[in-house]
Order: sequence, then structure tokens, then C-alpha cells
Amino acid sequence: MATFERNLRVRAPFEDVWKFHSTIDGLLSLTPGWANLRVEAVQRPDGDTGDVLTVGTRIRMSVRPFGVGPRQRWVSRITEREEGDGYAYFADVMEEGPFPEWEHTHTFYADGDDTLARDHVEYRTPVGGIADEVAGLFFDPMFRYRHRRTRELLERP
Repeated sequence: MATFERNLRVRAPFEDVWKFHSTIDGLLSLTPGWANLRVEAVQRPDGDTGDVLTVGTRIRMSVRPFGVGPRQRWVSRITEREEGDGYAYFADVMEEGPFPEWEHTHTFYADGDDTLARDHVEYRTPVGGIADEVAGLFFDPMFRYRHRRTRELLERP
């Protein structure tokens, strides 16, 4: 599988960054408007309440980039979530969507008053090979946007 990774240092407390990224509202805030993201349903594990994306949560979404073409739909499921002392992560896999394989791990580390965030994506396009490498070129602008927005929304002056 191909991989994509991007790191970010945020001048914000670890707890704030982790909490923000652990919710649907965080996802919506970090998606560029041109993607026309729509969260169609959130299915939580039995007995699970609240806004936090816990293990077993399924998110059904769709996008229509630049308002062109049909909506692309996908379902992501949170497969892992762990919190430790100054460290936390969660992983989601695409169960339905344009990629036959997709796992995105969101990792956060406390570093003094700052937080280090790492996005690590393992993926495979439907045709694989060179198409995987080409797809990776499109991820960088998307994650640059996500990281810029994270700073805009969470960093202290």
C-alpha cells in the first residue's frame, strides 16, 4: 500500500487539540468548503452518547468537489482510539468509498505547551501502481489546508 504522512506543530495545549480532532465538528471545521462535505449519518456503538468519535463509530459522508459531478459517498469507521499521558491517537478505515483500502491514523503528542500532530494515511487506489503515487499528490494540499485551519482555530496568540 502507498502511504502519506504530514506533521504539524500547534501552539496549543494537547488536551484542546485532541478534543477538537475527536469530534464530527472538528472534521467539518477542517474540510475545505469547495469539497461540499455532507455528514449524512453518524452511527455510534450501543450505549455510546456524546460527541466523541469512539471505537465502532461509523460516519456516512459524501463530497461533491467544486459542485461538479455526482456526490461521492463513503463510510468511515473508527477502529482504534487510545489516550495516554501526553499521547493520544485514533484510526479510521474507509469501509465504503473511492479507495479499496484506506486507513488514516491521527496521532497527537504533548510537547511542553505545544502539540505535535501527525496524519498517517495508508491507501490503495482502485487500479494501484502509479495511480497510488498520483493520488498522493492530491493529499498534500488537503492536509496543508487541514493543518492551517487547525492553527487558525486553536493556536493562542
